[in-house]
Amino acid sequence: MSTHVKKPGWFTVNVFNRVVAWMTRRGLSVWGSRVLAVRGRKSGEWRTTPVNLLTVDGQQYLVAPRGHVQWTHNMRAAGGGELRLGKNVDAFTATEVTDDDKVPLLRAYLKRWKAEVGVFFNGVGPDSPDAELRRIAPDHPVFRITVTS
Repeated sequence: MSTHVKKPGWFTVNVFNRVVAWMTRRGLSVWGSRVLAVRGRKSGEWRTTPVNLLTVDGQQYLVAPRGHVQWTHNMRAAGGGELRLGKNVDAFTATEVTDDDKVPLLRAYLKRWKAEVGVFFNGVGPDSPDAELRRIAPDHPVFRITVTS
């Protein structure tokens, strides 16, 4: 498994993520934003972070543009969590997508959010060849979401 991680900078942590999470908690989705809540794998406490919810062919996915970050480790341990938008809370289970199956999902994610997250994909974009998307697939966990509530 890849250990790729792009840690967020001060502006992202202290301004951008907080603004997006604040708006999302009040029911204003910013380009598909949700607040992801996952139980910590060690503490058992709820951990939250803003995420972009991707829908492809009627299925929902969470993509980790920054790589194998804390929420991805917690998701693997917990097997699911909650997606929150305002007062709406959707409990879900999560299944990690194999690297070979990520190519169309990464392409769709980059088509929608490249301006926001493109820098984390090291020059690979929505128009890159399949081989390039497959090359970076191990660096970006993807989870298929199945809503249970």
